[in-house]
Amino acid sequence: MNYPRIIARLDIKGPNLVKGIHLEGLRVLGSPNKFAKKYVEDGADELFYQDVVASLYGRNSILDFIKETAQNISIPLTVGGGIRKVDDINDVLKAGADKVAINTAAIKNPLIIKESSRIFGSSTIIASIETIKSKDGQYLAYTDNGREYTGINIFDWSKELEQLGAGEILLTSIDQEGTGNGFDIQLLKKIRSMVSIPVIAHGGFGNYKHIIEAIKEGGANAVALSSMIHYGALFNNEFINNEIIEGNRSFISNLRQFKSFGQTDVRTIKNDLKDQVNTRI
Repeated sequence: MNYPRIIARLDIKGPNLVKGIHLEGLRVLGSPNKFAKKYVEDGADELFYQDVVASLYGRNSILDFIKETAQNISIPLTVGGGIRKVDDINDVLKAGADKVAINTAAIKNPLIIKESSRIFGSSTIIASIETIKSKDGQYLAYTDNGREYTGINIFDWSKELEQLGAGEILLTSIDQEGTGNGFDIQLLKKIRSMVSIPVIAHGGFGNYKHIIEAIKEGGANAVALSSMIHYGALFNNEFINNEIIEGNRSFISNLRQFKSFGQTDVRTIKNDLKDQVNTRI
């Protein structure tokens, strides 16, 4: 088993870090940069900021977050949400991001992947796929943080994205996202059989075993974690008392309802993976 990248994903709405289930019912957890700082200190390989309303409202409002974060970290930062044209990519990269994730704009205009990968390099361009499994067993693409149905079959779409020049695919199972029930392994295996570029699995991770399944059975090259590490941080009383200055405190104080996520953190996950692969990280 190859050691996968551990990516801390932070969904951002306005000034807040938010989290939901199936990309819906977003709850405010606190300050994004404070959570990001913890994940960097814990050894995350990359950070991923997703503006969850940027495409809906036709804006990109997290440039200040990018600038502040980029000044204080030494790991790669990916930004998604609100990318509509090449100029938007340029702005995000100038603000300090290392990569961009594109979903809605690529569905509307696939050539943005080709053009942007030519200008900025394929390693800078991540094609984001958000999918729901339909009643007839098809996996169809959605946009706008899972709000908009497209009817596009994601397996054909993933091959096209690779041909257009995308350097990686970020694969989100909306059905599993935020549940802690594990990633859709069959979905992941099928995508991996379709493309040769790296695939980042996102959605459903609730414990360490789910990560191992995604890597060993699904062939994931990286995992993007959100609920699993956010709730782990929130179980830490010291973190709540000293770090969180914003957030839904009534929700945070009743975290027993999310006990299935436990107190996992990035450092523990990486140490466990190190033992699994028996190699130096």
